[in-house]
Amino acid sequence: MNTKEIADKLVALCKEGKFEEAEVLYTPDAVSVEAGAVPGMAREAVGLAAIRAKGEWWVANHEVHSMQVAGPWPHDDRFIVGFRFDVTMKSTGHRFTMEEMALYTTKGGKIVREEFFYDADE
Repeated sequence: MNTKEIADKLVALCKEGKFEEAEVLYTPDAVSVEAGAVPGMAREAVGLAAIRAKGEWWVANHEVHSMQVAGPWPHDDRFIVGFRFDVTMKSTGHRFTMEEMALYTTKGGKIVREEFFYDADE
């Protein structure tokens, strides 16, 4: 798959809420970098198991009321996807809107790196 095909497939799966199925688009040693460290985890997750654990933390700690996915916007071996979430943090009951941009880098037909950009103070 080329970058545009990977990007389109990722966006389609995200729009359907099928984040687990998107794992097939990643290399086993893919790297995921957050704008701020996830509580109890490093800011950078290396490998599918670490990326999966980060996603499981998100699901366990947030109630997602709605989600919007925009893009993708491809550029050479990279692409950007925009996300907007209406979420409630389960531990505090704080409901807020979170917007983030994700930059994905591909190599050899797979995603090798994802970087998330958002206001980490929210």
